[in-house]
Amino acid sequence: MTNSIHNVVESRASINHFQPNRPLGGDVIAALVNHATKAPSAYNMQNWRFIAVQSEAAKERLKAAAFEQQKVVDASVAFIVCGKLAAHTQLAAALKPSVDAKIMEQKMVDGWVAQASISHTADPALQRDEAVRSASLASMTLMLAAQAMGLGSCAMSGFDATKVTLEFGISANELPVMIVAVGHPAAGNWPQKPRKALSEVLSVV
Repeated sequence: MTNSIHNVVESRASINHFQPNRPLGGDVIAALVNHATKAPSAYNMQNWRFIAVQSEAAKERLKAAAFEQQKVVDASVAFIVCGKLAAHTQLAAALKPSVDAKIMEQKMVDGWVAQASISHTADPALQRDEAVRSASLASMTLMLAAQAMGLGSCAMSGFDATKVTLEFGISANELPVMIVAVGHPAAGNWPQKPRKALSEVLSVV
């Protein structure tokens, strides 16, 4: 990525009009998701999964579940970003590479696993909150990566989660949180819209 993070943040806008028929290579899709997985997650659970919807047939199915929004079809790829429930059950496996890399000691990992099990096992609301938080952070990271690679993106929450789950075989322990459309912007998109003044949103204590 050649763009500074400052330029990426300041230039990113929600793209509603994409150039159709411009697929992305598998290496680009893999790079976008690889960057997305660098997002933070509680305990480093990495409780997310990405479904890259790229074929025309799959796009049409997703479009139908996304209230017929055309950008799903015109974008090069539409990522369904899922958060995983009961992620604490796979935390030990998720943290093993950190032990192997000598970043964490096994004793610390065991403590994290025990703590997460205590707090998450009987709390489905917390599991859902973590799934939404992690998938949202990963979605934003994916969009910033796309911007840095010269692509446009749009985060979409307007979809029927039940239909998406059924159409794409999403399991019961996964929650479709966001669709992120990625591709080459067409003409006619808005620039980044002005934001509220900092005085309205920032408190320093």
